[in-house]
Amino acid sequence: MSTSIRKSSKKRKSDQADLDTDYEPETEPPTTEQQQQQQQQQHQEDDDDDGGGRDSHTPTPTPKTTTTLPIIQEDSPQSEHNPYDQIRHCIVQNDGQHKNLVRLIGLKSLFAKQLPKMPKDYIVRLVFDRRHKSLAVLSDDATYKGGDEEIIGGICYRPYAEMRFAEIAFCAVNGMHQVKGYGTKLMNLLKRHAVTEGIDFFITYADNYAIGYFKKQGFTKVITMPKSRYHGLIKDYDGANMMECYIHPSIDY
Repeated sequence: MSTSIRKSSKKRKSDQADLDTDYEPETEPPTTEQQQQQQQQQHQEDDDDDGGGRDSHTPTPTPKTTTTLPIIQEDSPQSEHNPYDQIRHCIVQNDGQHKNLVRLIGLKSLFAKQLPKMPKDYIVRLVFDRRHKSLAVLSDDATYKGGDEEIIGGICYRPYAEMRFAEIAFCAVNGMHQVKGYGTKLMNLLKRHAVTEGIDFFITYADNYAIGYFKKQGFTKVITMPKSRYHGLIKDYDGANMMECYIHPSIDY
C-alpha cells in the first residue's frame, strides 16, 4: 500500500516536471513600435559588423533636414533697381526731327526763364547748335506732352569726343519742381550717359550762386585734367569759376 502511494507520488512529480518543462506561456505579438525598435537594433548590429570604416563608437547619423529658401522675384522690393531708370528723360539734339525741335524750344524757354542774366540769343545759339546736346527730364503728365511744360529740367552740354570731356553750358529746373531733388537727378543721369560716350571729365564755369550746387554734384575748383586737353576749345568767362568733375567709369550713377 505504501509502495503504491510512493510510486504514485513519483509519477505525479514526474508528470509535474514534464508539465514544467513542456509548458510555455502564451505571449502577445509584438506591437508596431516594438517591431520598429527591433529593426533599428538589428540595423545597428549590422552596421557595427559590416566593416564599413566608420568608428564603432560613432553614433548612427540622423538624416539631415533641408530648409527651402524663398525665391526673390525680380520685381520684389528686396531686388536692387536703380531708381533713375524710372525717370522719363532723353538726349535731345538738333537733328531736324520735329519731336526734338519741339523739345529744344522747351529747353530754350526753360533756360531763358531760370537764367535771366544769360543773354537769350546766346541761349538760342547754343541750344540749337548741332554740336551741342541736351539731356531733358520729362513730365509723366500726359496733358503736358508736346508743350514747354513737359520739360521738368535740362542740361545743355557740348562733348569733345577726341579729348574725352564735355563742357556744361546751361543747367536749370522748372520752378514748379525745384527743391525736389531734380537738380541731382539731372546731373546723375547726365553722368550715366557720359560713361556711354566715353567722357572722363565735365568742365563748367559757375557763378557764385551756382558753386554750391556744383560742389554737391562732385565738382571742384581744383582742375586735374591736363590743360592740353581743353586749351583752345573753351573760353574763359569773367566773373565765373572754372570747375571740374571726374566721371568714374565703374560707378553706377
